[in-house]
Amino acid sequence: MADKPWVMRTYSGHSSARASNALYRTNLAKGQTGLSIAFDLPTQIGYDPDAPQARGEVGKVGVPVVHLGHMQQLMDGIPVADMNTSMTINATAAWLLGLYIANAEDEGVDPRLLAGTTQNDIVKEYLSRGTYIFPPGPSRRLIVDMVAHTVRHVPKWNPINVCSYHLQEAGATPVQELAYALATAIGVLDAVRESGQVDAADFDEVVGRISFFCNAGIRFVEETCKMRAFTELWDRITRDRYGVSDPKLRRFRYGVQVNSLGLTEAQPENNVQRIVLEALGVTLSKGARARAIQLPAWNEALGLPRPWDQQWSLRIQQVLAFETDLLEYGDILDGSPVVAAKTAELADAATAELDEVLELGGAFEAIDEIKGRLVRSQTERTRRIESGELTVVGVNRFTETAESPLAGEETILKVDPAVESDMRDDVAAWRASRDAAAVTAALDELRRVAESSENVMPATIALAHAGGTTGEWAGALREVFGEYRAPTGVGVAAGRVGPLAELAARNRAMAGGPPRLLVAKPGLDGHSNGAEQVAVAARDAGMEVVYQGIRLTPEQIAAAARDEDVDVVGISILSGSHLELVPEVVRLLRDAGVDAPVVVGGIIPADDQAKLASLGVAAVYTPKDFEFTRMMEDISRLAESHRSG
Repeated sequence: MADKPWVMRTYSGHSSARASNALYRTNLAKGQTGLSIAFDLPTQIGYDPDAPQARGEVGKVGVPVVHLGHMQQLMDGIPVADMNTSMTINATAAWLLGLYIANAEDEGVDPRLLAGTTQNDIVKEYLSRGTYIFPPGPSRRLIVDMVAHTVRHVPKWNPINVCSYHLQEAGATPVQELAYALATAIGVLDAVRESGQVDAADFDEVVGRISFFCNAGIRFVEETCKMRAFTELWDRITRDRYGVSDPKLRRFRYGVQVNSLGLTEAQPENNVQRIVLEALGVTLSKGARARAIQLPAWNEALGLPRPWDQQWSLRIQQVLAFETDLLEYGDILDGSPVVAAKTAELADAATAELDEVLELGGAFEAIDEIKGRLVRSQTERTRRIESGELTVVGVNRFTETAESPLAGEETILKVDPAVESDMRDDVAAWRASRDAAAVTAALDELRRVAESSENVMPATIALAHAGGTTGEWAGALREVFGEYRAPTGVGVAAGRVGPLAELAARNRAMAGGPPRLLVAKPGLDGHSNGAEQVAVAARDAGMEVVYQGIRLTPEQIAAAARDEDVDVVGISILSGSHLELVPEVVRLLRDAGVDAPVVVGGIIPADDQAKLASLGVAAVYTPKDFEFTRMMEDISRLAESHRSG
């Protein structure tokens, strides 16, 4: 008898709750068996659509969910008691789970029936994805409270999805991905145990609810062995460190989205076979097979996928599960000496790396060190691609190509700019229609609980029922917990000194001293890999680099450019908000008397590149521009021209 297939999802959501609900219903009708909700950046970072920080970001990379009405719209007609819902949400995870529970209660559904996952891994947000709000201590407290609450009241829910996916996207090697994810899980479980919120007799159940969200790169043999190593190491940790005797509760339960880092803008049709091969890495080994899979779309390096593109990715899963004979056999890799040796090699190296992190106090305490190691790994990866040591088909090898019939601006989905103003009107109407006194009382109670040692979830759910908003929930906790600035990792990263040595010598000898480059990330986009690699490369090219991390306002960028007297301003944006934010940065720069040339990097369609050029942007770099040496030469010339102009 064939095994039951994994849960099949597509990661989706955009524009509005109603538009996303229509998309979810369509995908479910096509055979998708679970939901994976993508939230927009203001929702992820705790801002309402009318907050100044949300400008240009509303509905772009996911669905805005501001209040209980939006959650009702999002899940309209979807049987939440029978659905397995994954929510990619971290800093505001407690709030979105609170809305999900409140909506179920309003629908007459017992929260004990709710099944799904909140990602809720804040460590990887500090390290790679950037949607953090609060410092590590309070963030860990929120996670612990969610774990304790769900074990008692929502027992089918996975309160945290320890997320190694974004570690690989940030450059982690398989060994680092194993070690840092396991260190995060240990940090959470140790904190739950120390909190006293869970009886010792129930702690095994807590361990059994911990799930993981992993990545699978193109080296699918190594990735398969990595997943087998994850399975072995988690079984060992849960048995030896936490004394769990039931093998079912020691099982390494994971979902996966295969690698997006390796998707290419050049010859994007090659991404289809990459996705297929990466899916094999998490399905071939029955003993280490994913419990849920979502595959990226072939055109994600170009922009936001359309429903048809997501259908293509869903069909890949369905062909693999229902047409091939993969699910008809036991573990076909058992007994392979090659697989056994590679698995053992990865497990041993990861154990050593994990021990180093634990000696530093654990994942939450070692964020600075881990971040530096990831930036170094990413730097080495990009250096190998640029040098040709690491082949990327269609990018640095086999670049001759026929014109693709899939090309063109119509191959990506563009969010209507009117969405943002519509959402501002929506939230204003919501505030006007609710019981303001009830919201004020609920917010006061949330602050009181946050200042105490009580669990924050009951107060969070009560605020959801009262009509509170995402920005109000996060704002109340910002008052209590404060905000956090994560390390950049740039200062300790080793770079490409060899290839850039000649340019570095010229830059250091430039009249007036080395050129000064400001690397800036406006808006709420936290994917900082590109900005970090540009900063490292510029430093190794002999430039003086000003990089202050993510989520800077246009005003802060203009002030930094003026105060630091920079020669070039480099802006990095990956969230699709470039047409809103770049013109504002340029305007403020000129108002501040800064005439330095501006360059922009990100996922920027060709039509938009022309628009940016018309605004005076000197150069635009997209993912196809992988040659950092050439990029640094361009920036050096711009700096020299600026000084002589």
